[in-house]
Amino acid sequence: MTSVNAPGLAPWRDSARTIDERVESLLAEMTLEEKVAQLGSVWLQDGGEGNVAPLQDRFKPAETLDEQLSHGLGHLTRVYGTAPLSSAEGAARLRELQERVVASNRLGIPAIAHEECLTGFATFGATAYPTPLAWAATFDPELVERMASAIGADLRAAGVHQGLSPVLDVVRDYRWGRVEETLGEDPHLVGRLGAAYVRGLEGAGVMATLKHFAGYAASRAARNHAPVSIGPRELADVILPPFEIALREGGARSVMCSYTDLDGVPVGASADLLRRLLRDEWGFEGTVTSDYWSIPFLASMHQVAEDAAEAGAVALRAGVDVELPETISYGAHLVAGVRAGRVAEAVVDESVRRVLRQKIELGLLDGGPLVPEGPDGVDLDSPRNRRIASEIAARSIVLLSNPDGLLPIGPGTTARLAIIGPCADDPRTLMGCYAFPNHVLDRYPEHGMGLPVASVRESVEAEFPYAEVRYEKGADVAGGDGSGIARAAEAAAEADLALVFVGDRAGLFGGGTSGEGCDAPDLRLPGLQPDLVEAVLATGTPTVLVVVSGRPYALGAYKDRVAAAVQAFFPGVEGGAALAGVLSGRVNPSGRLPVQVPGTPFVNPSTYLQPPLGGKTDGITVLDPTPAYAFGHGLSYSAIEYAALATDRAECPTSGSIEARVTVRNAGARPAEEVVQLYASDPVAQVARPVVQLIGFARVALKPGEERVVAFDVPADAFSYTGLGLRRIVEPGTIVLAAGPSAAELSLRADIRLTGETVALGARHRLTTEKTLGH
Repeated sequence: MTSVNAPGLAPWRDSARTIDERVESLLAEMTLEEKVAQLGSVWLQDGGEGNVAPLQDRFKPAETLDEQLSHGLGHLTRVYGTAPLSSAEGAARLRELQERVVASNRLGIPAIAHEECLTGFATFGATAYPTPLAWAATFDPELVERMASAIGADLRAAGVHQGLSPVLDVVRDYRWGRVEETLGEDPHLVGRLGAAYVRGLEGAGVMATLKHFAGYAASRAARNHAPVSIGPRELADVILPPFEIALREGGARSVMCSYTDLDGVPVGASADLLRRLLRDEWGFEGTVTSDYWSIPFLASMHQVAEDAAEAGAVALRAGVDVELPETISYGAHLVAGVRAGRVAEAVVDESVRRVLRQKIELGLLDGGPLVPEGPDGVDLDSPRNRRIASEIAARSIVLLSNPDGLLPIGPGTTARLAIIGPCADDPRTLMGCYAFPNHVLDRYPEHGMGLPVASVRESVEAEFPYAEVRYEKGADVAGGDGSGIARAAEAAAEADLALVFVGDRAGLFGGGTSGEGCDAPDLRLPGLQPDLVEAVLATGTPTVLVVVSGRPYALGAYKDRVAAAVQAFFPGVEGGAALAGVLSGRVNPSGRLPVQVPGTPFVNPSTYLQPPLGGKTDGITVLDPTPAYAFGHGLSYSAIEYAALATDRAECPTSGSIEARVTVRNAGARPAEEVVQLYASDPVAQVARPVVQLIGFARVALKPGEERVVAFDVPADAFSYTGLGLRRIVEPGTIVLAAGPSAAELSLRADIRLTGETVALGARHRLTTEKTLGH
C-alpha cells in the first residue's frame, strides 16, 4: 500500500488514505468546470442506419471532442457496444479514448466506461444469454447470480466499469414492448432475481444500474414513454419493492431514472422520488444516472423546462447525478447556471462526490492500466458462458399443456415431422432486443450474427436424426404475405406430427414485434401467424404449438385444440438446443410462468395481482379476464404431488416471523425439478388486497419417488401493505398461507393469526423470505 506521506503523490491518489479523504482532497482542487465535467458523458457514434436509443438522431453535442474533454469527463458511453468491433478492437479503442481523457484534463482523471448488459455484454461476438423474462421463468436466483457474475467478469476484463442492468420494472400490461426485458409481473420474484443479478455483477467488480426507476412499465395503454397514472398505493406496494430489495439485498451502486412522468411529474424532475425516497428514506448513497437523453426530454417532451439548459438545472436539483449518454444539458449550461445563481454549487458538489467516490472504488485513480493489454482481446463467447446460457435456456422453457402425454417425442422417433413457422429457421427469433445481433447488427447486415447460433430447425433436426422432416415457414413473424400458409398446411397434413414455432422477432422502435418501442395494440400473435396456426390445426394432424416470444400472447383459442403447448421467452444462443431437448425428453421441463398467458387478446388480464373485483365477476360484467395459463404455471414429465403445508405456530406477532414447511413428492419415474410456490392472502384488510400474492418460492430437485420438505422463514413484514394513511403496515388479523404449483392451483392451506399492535414499517424491515431444503 502506498504511504500517506509518499513525496510528490497527490493525496487523492494515495490509496492509504480513506476514500472520503481522497474525495475531499480532489474536490477541493477542482474548478467549477472540472466538477461539472465529471457529471457528463461522451458517446462516439459512427455508421449504421437507424437508432439504438430513442430519438438518438436528434441530439448532437455542440462541442468538438477535444472541447468536451478539456475539463475532464464522467462517462464513456458504449465504446464496445455501438458498432461491430472485435473485443481486441474494442479494447484498443477504449484504451485510446481513456488515454485521451486522462491527457486532456489537468488532473488526469479517467472516465467510467459503461455498457449495456441486459442479455450479456452487448457487444460483437459476445454470448447472447436468454432474455430476463426467461431468467424469471427459471425461478432460480442462484443461477441468475452465476450468470451475472460471468457477465461481470467479461465486462471487467474488457475494462468496463458499469453495466446498465437489471431492469426491475414490474409488468402491468403485456402489450408493452419491453416486457421481454423484465423479470415478470410479481414484485417478490422481480426483487429476488434482480438482487441476485446485482450481487453477481457487483461481485465481479462492475457497478450494477437498477432501471427504470420508477413506474416505466405502468404507462397508459402500454405505450412506450407514455404517462403513468397509478395511485400511491400501487406505486408503493407493486412498483417500488423490487428496487428496495435490490438495493438492500444486492448492493447496487447506481440507479437510472425513468423516462416517464408519474401523475404529471417526470421522474427526472422528481426530488420526491430521487431525494426523499431513494436517499433519505432508503439510504441510497450511489449515483443516479439519467436514461439516455431523459434530461433534455424534460424540455422537449415533458415541457417542464424552457430549454435544455433549464432542464439540466431542474434535473440536478431533483437528484440526477450523471447525464447519459452525451452531455447536452449539463456541461457549459450547468456551469452558467451556477454562476447565475440558478443552481447552488453545493448541489453540484454532492453529485461530484458520488462520482469521484465510485471512480476511487473502481481503482481509476490508483495508476494501474485502465484497459487490460492483450492482442487477441477477451473470449466473450467462452465455453463457460455457453454452459450457463444453455442451463438458463433449459430451465426457462415452460410446458404449458400436454393433456394426452404426446410429449416427449423421444429422440429415436422415426415419425414424419413437419417443422412449421417463422420462428423455426431464424436464429434471431431466439434473442431479445438488447442482444447485440438484434440491437446493433441489424444496422450492419454484412456482419451476420457475429457468433454461432443454431436455429430451432437445425436443433430439432439434430435431436431427431431418424425422423423424416419437412420444413415450411408458412408466414413471416409480421406482415401480410400469406402465400406460404397453404404449403405449411400441406406439410402438416402429410406428417405424423406438426411442430409449429410462432412468436416474435425482437427489434427497436418498430423494427420488430417485441422490444423497446414495439408496443402491441392487442395480444394476438403478430401478423398472419394466427391464420397459420388455424390452417395447421384444421388438418387434424396432432400439433405441438411452441411460442418463442418476448411477451405472452393470448392462447385461449388454441388451448383445447393442440396436442401440447410450450412457451419460451427468447431463450438465447442455446435456445434451439434447449427447445429440442424439451421436445425429445432429454430435458425435463421445469420453467414456470413469470407472467400469465392470456385467454383472449382483447381482455387484458392485467396480471395476476388483482383484488376480487379484478377477476371474473359473474352478474357484474360479461368480460372474463381469466388467463389461459396462470402465473407460476408449468408442467413436468413427472407427476409432482403437494403433500402437506405446516407452520411452526398458529399465531405470530406483527413484528415476528413464522416457519412454513411444504412437503412435495415426485410420484413419477423421471428426475424432476419443481418450483414450490408459497402465497399469502389477507381476507380482511383496510384496503382491497390481491386475492393471492407470492411471498416465497424454491426450486427443488426430486429423484423418482423422493419426498422433500421446503422450509420458508417468513417475516411478518412479508404481509405488509400500504394502508389508509399511506404508511406500510403489518396489522393483526388472519393471514391465509397457501402452497402449490401455480397461483391458480393452491391445494394446501394454513391459517396464521397475526397478533399485537399494528406496526408501521421503518427503515429496518425484511420483505423477502428465506428458504432451506430438507429431506
